[in-house]
Amino acid sequence: MTSLDRRTLDALARSRYVSLTTYREDGLGIDTPVWHAVDHRTLYVLTRADSWKVRRIRRTPRAVVTVCTVRGRIEQGAVRAEGTARLLPEADELDHVRGLLAGKYGWQYRVTDLSARLTGGRRRHPMTGIAVAL
Repeated sequence: MTSLDRRTLDALARSRYVSLTTYREDGLGIDTPVWHAVDHRTLYVLTRADSWKVRRIRRTPRAVVTVCTVRGRIEQGAVRAEGTARLLPEADELDHVRGLLAGKYGWQYRVTDLSARLTGGRRRHPMTGIAVAL
C-alpha cells in the first residue's frame, strides 16, 4: 500500500468515476469504470456479486483506483492510488455503501436503486460491496 496524501484522497472523493483495476491470476490488470464513494481512507463500490471483479478480488486483494471518465478513459496525469480490496458480505455494510452512493450521486443513484428493487433485479442479481483501503 502506498502513502496517500490529502490532495489525492480529495481528488478521488470528488471525481464522478474511477477506474477500478483488479488483477487476474496471471497478473494482468483489468480496468472497470465504477461509481464510488470515499469515507475516511476507504473507497467503496457496489457491484453484482457474480461480477468478474469480485472473482478477481477473491483471488488477490490488490487494487488500483484511478480517476477516469464515464467510459473509463484515463487522462494522462490522472490521480491514482493503490490499495487493498475486500468484499463486504454483511447487510449493514451494504446499507452503508448504498447510503454513501445515494449521498454522492443523488437522484441518479436513487432511481437506479429503486428500479432494481421494483423489477426484482436485487433478487435475481444479488449485490456486494467492495471496500478498497487506500
